[in-house]
Amino acid sequence: MAVEVVEAFMPGIFYRKGNPDDPPYKEEGDMVVAGDTVGLIEIMKSFAPVETGIAGRLVRFLVESEDTVDAGQAICEIET
Repeated sequence: MAVEVVEAFMPGIFYRKGNPDDPPYKEEGDMVVAGDTVGLIEIMKSFAPVETGIAGRLVRFLVESEDTVDAGQAICEIET
């Protein structure tokens, strides 16, 4: 099995859930398909989804919720 990373496509603040009271979009160990949302990146009060491009099992997050991320930074690993 191979491990692929999902990268931030823009700089900003990474969030694992849409609202503080919501559950996270995905948890470590969850199965994902291409296009699943694993979090959001916020920049200047605009939120954009971070989506997977592949199917597999989400192995682990490489950043914490509310961490600042740069474009191209690895967000999570997916085992295909």
